[in-house]
Amino acid sequence: MPLDLSGQIALTALIFLVAMIYASVGHGGASGYLAVLSLFSFQQEQMAGTALILNVAVSSLAFWSFMRRGHLLPRFAWLLVLTSIPFSFIGGTMHVSSTVYKVLLAFALSIAALRLLYERRTSNYALTEPHAIMLGGVGGSIGLVSGIVGVGGGIFLSPVSIFFRWTTVKSAATLSALFILSNSMSGLAGRVVTGKLAVAPVLPLLAAAIAGGVIGAWLGSARFSNRALRVVLAAVLMIAVLKLLLTVK
Repeated sequence: MPLDLSGQIALTALIFLVAMIYASVGHGGASGYLAVLSLFSFQQEQMAGTALILNVAVSSLAFWSFMRRGHLLPRFAWLLVLTSIPFSFIGGTMHVSSTVYKVLLAFALSIAALRLLYERRTSNYALTEPHAIMLGGVGGSIGLVSGIVGVGGGIFLSPVSIFFRWTTVKSAATLSALFILSNSMSGLAGRVVTGKLAVAPVLPLLAAAIAGGVIGAWLGSARFSNRALRVVLAAVLMIAVLKLLLTVK
């Protein structure tokens, strides 16, 4: 059902807010876009395709901004990305039932909400170098789930890389931005190849996401500390989780 003017304004404003907050931590925002689109009852395929397109735009801005500010990639970044890309493509070609999709998406949104609420207070800790086999396993598994659901995977990778002390917080943002960009493009390619790509009216949403991404990436790469906004967005994500789980059959 087409949205009325007030619905379109609300949707565009929420997409802007999601892009701004996610870009500030090096993310493209797909999980947030999916949460917002689910609240407005878009179809499953439209949600995934639209979120991936917005993800590509915003994660590109975030990656460029964090790199420009000197928050460089860790040495193992490309191995992690390269192992994830083929699995993200495979995930993008897979068709799953509405029930499986809703459960996977609810899980992804829950992780995203927890990630927004979690802030590491210090970056003064010794870093550890991950083993290549572990990188392959993490990259492949995150890539597959990301491709199925329609996200870039940063919501999973950021807490993992920080928890295991693979990166500093700022480098984790740069790594996540590259990871998200690569997997989003791969997931989109999988949908195009199989003819599954469908999108909501994307141009106004893309404009809102780019505007929010520019602001968020600048704030996040220089200085960002607005916990209230993170709490609000986490609440939106959890409302979407409840809505999804209540409609699981």
